[in-house]
Amino acid sequence: MAVTPRGRAYDETGATLNDFYTSDAAMQVCLERAKVAAQTDLPILILGESGAGKTILARALHNSSRRGRGPFVSFNAAALSDTLLDSQLFGHERGAFTGAHQRVKGKFELAHQGTLFLDEIADLSPAAQSKILRAVEYGEYERLGSDTLQRADVRVLTATHHSIDGNGDGRFRRDLFFRISGFTLTVPPLRDRPNDLPVVLAAEIARASEQQGKSIVGLDRAAADRLLAYRWPGNLRELSTVVRAAVALTTGDVIAEEHLLLANDTAPAPRPASPVQASRRHSLRDAMSRHITQVLEEVGGNKRRAARELGVSRATLDRKLREISKVASK
Repeated sequence: MAVTPRGRAYDETGATLNDFYTSDAAMQVCLERAKVAAQTDLPILILGESGAGKTILARALHNSSRRGRGPFVSFNAAALSDTLLDSQLFGHERGAFTGAHQRVKGKFELAHQGTLFLDEIADLSPAAQSKILRAVEYGEYERLGSDTLQRADVRVLTATHHSIDGNGDGRFRRDLFFRISGFTLTVPPLRDRPNDLPVVLAAEIARASEQQGKSIVGLDRAAADRLLAYRWPGNLRELSTVVRAAVALTTGDVIAEEHLLLANDTAPAPRPASPVQASRRHSLRDAMSRHITQVLEEVGGNKRRAARELGVSRATLDRKLREISKVASK
């Protein structure tokens, strides 16, 4: 997850930008800019650490755009030879190389009238960058083994965990940078979003529990304290792995500290107490309710301002408050 879906386990492949929630200021800026970018056909460059959720954000951008009914084709550009990259991106004709027994469509062709997401684009060789530049700029390419010019109507999204810009560092072409960065979005690492962490954990627990056919209601105090203090060097990808393993190891309905398999756990200094640490269990519903109530208190009960701070619409906030009221009245 790049951000947290509002109050439910979900299928990330169908999520739109409106399905995500964050209380982190930097993530709110990223989402608001993404919503603007989604309404255009400009190329988008997504920056962020490995595991921060760049692919999920790219898919949500696609689902939120006018191309949402078209194909979303994802391709990781790292660690491929130029020849293999040509074949993967642009396709090849029968007989183009040994073992090419039939014509094969490339990613650009498969993404026609949809979105092509090129992950780890900064790892491409200079020769590969040159070929991508033409395809991105003009929508033109040639299949390997053919001189016939092909065209594809494709919106290109790219991502990298490297720091790249238009100044040029000898590794990434300046002209390609300027062509792919119609909008640049930066996804902050999970360690910089402590306010989001309780709800991210709750949503991931709900999703893993549903997938594994279990009824996990949350974390005990020790487990919650440890997860909230952990620095998450692998970001959301690591969190998802840790939670899935913890759910698998749990025999009851609450995840305990002994169920947590954390790598590089150096026991960092504890963070300030959060609403989740004040309770014994950490359920998704409770985490959401506490956070909404806290934000409302901070803005003096102003629902319009609270909705803006939460990154949701006023109608969504009203619906959530009705749900909280119903639970409280039971």
